[in-house]
Amino acid sequence: MEQLSNQSAESKSLDIKGANIEQLKQLFPDVFSEGKIDFDALKAVLGEAIDDSGERYNFTWNGKNRARQIAQTLSTGTLRPSKKESVNWDDTENLFIEGDNLEVLKLLQKSYHQKVKLIYIDPPYNVGKDFVYPDDFSDNVTNYLRITGQVDSEGRKISTNSESSGRFHSNWLNMMYPRLKLAKSLLKKDGAIFVSCDENEHIRLKAIMDELFGEENFVADMIWAAGKKNDSKLVSVSHEYIVCYARDISFLKEKKIVWRQKKKGLDEIYKQESIIRKKHNNDYASMTKDMKEWFKNLADGHSSKAHAHYSHFDSRGLYFPDNISWPGGGGPKYEVLHPKTKKPVKVPSRGWMTSSIEKMNSWIEDDRVHFGEDESKVPCIKSYLKDRELQTPYSVFYQDGRAASKRLRALMGGDYFDFPKDELVIQEIIEMMTDEGDIILDFFAGSGTTGHSVLNQNVKDLKGRRFILVQLPEPLSIENKAQKDAAQFCNEQGISPAISKLTIERLKRVGVNLRTESSELDIGFKTFRLDETNIRRWDADFDELEPALQLAAKSIKEDRTPEDVLYEILLKYGIELTTLVEEETIEGKQVFVVGAGALIVCLEDDLTEAVVEGIAALIDNLEPESTQVIFKDEGFGNDDNVKTNAVQILKQHGVEDVKSI
Repeated sequence: MEQLSNQSAESKSLDIKGANIEQLKQLFPDVFSEGKIDFDALKAVLGEAIDDSGERYNFTWNGKNRARQIAQTLSTGTLRPSKKESVNWDDTENLFIEGDNLEVLKLLQKSYHQKVKLIYIDPPYNVGKDFVYPDDFSDNVTNYLRITGQVDSEGRKISTNSESSGRFHSNWLNMMYPRLKLAKSLLKKDGAIFVSCDENEHIRLKAIMDELFGEENFVADMIWAAGKKNDSKLVSVSHEYIVCYARDISFLKEKKIVWRQKKKGLDEIYKQESIIRKKHNNDYASMTKDMKEWFKNLADGHSSKAHAHYSHFDSRGLYFPDNISWPGGGGPKYEVLHPKTKKPVKVPSRGWMTSSIEKMNSWIEDDRVHFGEDESKVPCIKSYLKDRELQTPYSVFYQDGRAASKRLRALMGGDYFDFPKDELVIQEIIEMMTDEGDIILDFFAGSGTTGHSVLNQNVKDLKGRRFILVQLPEPLSIENKAQKDAAQFCNEQGISPAISKLTIERLKRVGVNLRTESSELDIGFKTFRLDETNIRRWDADFDELEPALQLAAKSIKEDRTPEDVLYEILLKYGIELTTLVEEETIEGKQVFVVGAGALIVCLEDDLTEAVVEGIAALIDNLEPESTQVIFKDEGFGNDDNVKTNAVQILKQHGVEDVKSI
């Protein structure tokens, strides 16, 4: 039975550097000598693509090389399930992860590589405030646990990135660079990333995005105009940027993929249409009169008023009489008879929009041509609102930022978040580029706006999108009024005073509010938290060798549950954390069945051949295409005969992949 060493790559995150080298080896095998890259040979192969001149365009800063290295180092952490903080654990497809997003992004590499459709993040703005994302190159997981007060009580290290610091911009770039680099590999080929920022780091954010995503994949600088500010500066800056890059814009063009969003104000129009239809039955003239009056009485600036030209009724729905003439002029000018007077109607000066008389007659027979009272008017083609619901997204969002704060205050019962993002703005982004079952990732989750937006949009169109949110359990500061009030709120709710706990509480409340909107809606989420690996390391104390040897015989740490270990296995095997996990009891032993039998995990002690036979029978009943089986190494009680027989029994049932941890 193949054993997973406690120090093997299987107990760590995806080796990104190794994967890159392997790709290079596949492309240029001749530049490798004894497993190492011969850079002279590589330069020769690349030829003119190499720029080794002393002066060239380059974007660099203090710490950039280290930031690159941090992105490539392996994480030895894991994600431990927290069912108590979850909602609908067994059924939900959504994830909330508490932890340092740098380590979490590393841990997600295998399971979610090129599976995320949309990334939206609102990272901390570089305005001289506290940073809570210091990166310890040697052991970031331990550093994270210490920072968040999970290891000892010596204080929480939070470094202030003061504007007086000589590395003010560098510190921010060093924080952002490895996270963006890791995030890119999670995006699908038709995916995109949207990053909120203000003017302080906009130009530098664009520079690192150009480097990591390619300037050819830049889509737009979107603007969120959030309302006027009473600033004492020369100019009141009342907008923020949302910088957008596609993962591969050439792929979008090749596949003719476009982004579209539903026009605003349509829901109100359709509601009024329904009321008017019930009132007038099939009297289309009266319906049209009432609809025009309704549009007229709308307040200026009402989103529905922009569609006031869709005021005419017929059996199909609302329409407006559109131009029926030939674009550019010079079109055909054949005779068309008015359906009532039976006389030739006035021909448009540019000619009819179709050269086919048969086609024109079919439109008329199908009631798709709007005629005037008599033949003196030029007819029009009917353009239906239901066929024109979508539009190319605008690069500017006009949304008063105070409205989002007001809605969140009503939801939570107080102002507990500073400057929360508007869930309606993020919802527009989600609507315009995601579809059925797509994954949306936010690894600076903050107040949970992105999760809220995903749920809102799913209520609207029932497309079952999924979210992954990552938030640091940043302690609440009593020096900040909002956070001081939030800490009191947490105490009242019986939850730890940390931003991540507030995020969880918001998601729960959003779910309760939306539950009545649709019974099909997934309002749940599985909660995980970052921790050190469940697998025990070999740290021998030669002065106390006997206890060390006894511990070494146990591969799993004593304070970890079988489910802790199970989800670490899922991460290492590249299986999504929301994959269906069922439990079976075989000969009194707990057996996890993952993905309808694609993976079987048994972490019990005192395993016998009868248990293995039961597992084999289970696999036969499930009939998966292929199966991997994992046991705990000491589960066989150091009985090599039982272990060997277990492998043979499973092979007889078609299982070739059997491992132990």
